[in-house]
Amino acid sequence: MKSYNYMRIYPILFILLLLFTAAILSAQALPVHTEAAGDVASSWFFRPRWSPYLVGIGIGILSWLAFLLSDHPLGCSTAYARTSGMIEKTIRGDKAANRSYYQEFVPVIDWEWMLVLGVLIGAFIAAITSGDFVWIWTPEKWKEAFGGSAVLRIISALTGGILIGFGSRWAKGCTSGHGLSGTLQLAVSSWLAVACFFSGGIITAMIIFRVLS
Repeated sequence: MKSYNYMRIYPILFILLLLFTAAILSAQALPVHTEAAGDVASSWFFRPRWSPYLVGIGIGILSWLAFLLSDHPLGCSTAYARTSGMIEKTIRGDKAANRSYYQEFVPVIDWEWMLVLGVLIGAFIAAITSGDFVWIWTPEKWKEAFGGSAVLRIISALTGGILIGFGSRWAKGCTSGHGLSGTLQLAVSSWLAVACFFSGGIITAMIIFRVLS
């Protein structure tokens, strides 16, 4: 088992805690949307939007803990790959486990899988407690361009999700794996991937909402 020199990380932890405290204090100055959030929004913790500095520091601390405790960077796409493997294993039995891909990424519930589940649960709780939760089948921007058909929106969303999943596994990382964990390690491949994320997203949005509509 790998041993850690914990004395080295205490100064880093102290600095991170100071930055986190400063971000919390800065968040106090954010406007409160009392009409949408009600009385619960009187606390900064339940505001619909947090300071990006606060969130950035929080993600940095989470990444630091992930490296410290698991010696592995944060990532999400592998959890989806494991989920597909568990579904296939349920349907096809042990034949799915014979795939070379699933021998490398064993289809089991691990901490990354629980992280993704926690993101979904946390986002839902945050939306409820901030008074920002609402059912939207077709976003207004999409409705203006393509109409209010929920079926068309769902089909396009599923298609986009499949392409994103394929791309993230092909690139060996998603926006969290490359955009967060890779860039903070100053990996050239991750910085290149992030540049492609942004440029590809901008170009795709322009094609969908300006050309196709």
